[in-house]
Amino acid sequence: MDTQPIIAAIDADIRRLQTARAVLAQAVKGSVIAAPASKPRKRRKLSAAARKRIAEAQRKRWAATKKAAKTAPAKAAKEAAPPAKKPAKRKLSAAARKRIADAQKKRWAAVKAEKVAPAKTVVKKTPAKKAAAAKKPAPVKKAAPKNAPAATAKKAAPEKAAPASTESAQS
Repeated sequence: MDTQPIIAAIDADIRRLQTARAVLAQAVKGSVIAAPASKPRKRRKLSAAARKRIAEAQRKRWAATKKAAKTAPAKAAKEAAPPAKKPAKRKLSAAARKRIADAQKKRWAAVKAEKVAPAKTVVKKTPAKKAAAAKKPAPVKKAAPKNAPAATAKKAAPEKAAPASTESAQS
């Protein structure tokens, strides 16, 4: 196998990469690298004349706003003084107002009646409960539970056991 062409190709690649490296190295050295973040940025300094101009302009703006604020209420008072003819508002007749008032009184009477009614029934029920508590029910005899012990079962059915034993004795 002939390796000469392969070695020649590798050497050509190495030369190409080295030239690319040299170009990049020159580019990095020539470029400006950003300043580190730890350095604070310098603040601009204004001249005394510039600061004075800015202050005067701001005072002018404040004066204009104050003047506008003082004149606005005076204008509003002048406009309010002569009553302008506004369209008449709709008015209810006396009969309509009376009907509405009567209906509202009726509604409030119903609400008040609901509040009073439950309080009276509670008062009436309270003595009945006391009377029921005063009467004690008669004691009730309890039946034997289903899972009763064997002793009680023998007492309840001794006759059944006896005939069964007689049958077994006969056979």
